[in-house]
Amino acid sequence: MPILSNFYGIIIKMYFQQSEHNPPHIHALYGEYIGAVNIKTGELMEGDLPPRALKLVQEWLQLYQSEILNIWNTQNFKKIPPLS
Repeated sequence: MPILSNFYGIIIKMYFQQSEHNPPHIHALYGEYIGAVNIKTGELMEGDLPPRALKLVQEWLQLYQSEILNIWNTQNFKKIPPLS
């Protein structure tokens, strides 16, 4: 699972086998927490993340949503800038 970005101790990854992993989402890892977050809505779909970490992931998704969706749709991996 390639790493798209990392910031504030949060690692963002994405699987590239879309047919088995819809709707479009990313995986956020923060310490012992892991959550799947919907790219379009920012909703936590599975797992658990502390509220502050989820908010940071949602802010990052808002900034780079179109680029992240493009990666999901094309499977052309590239690094996305961290939240700063």
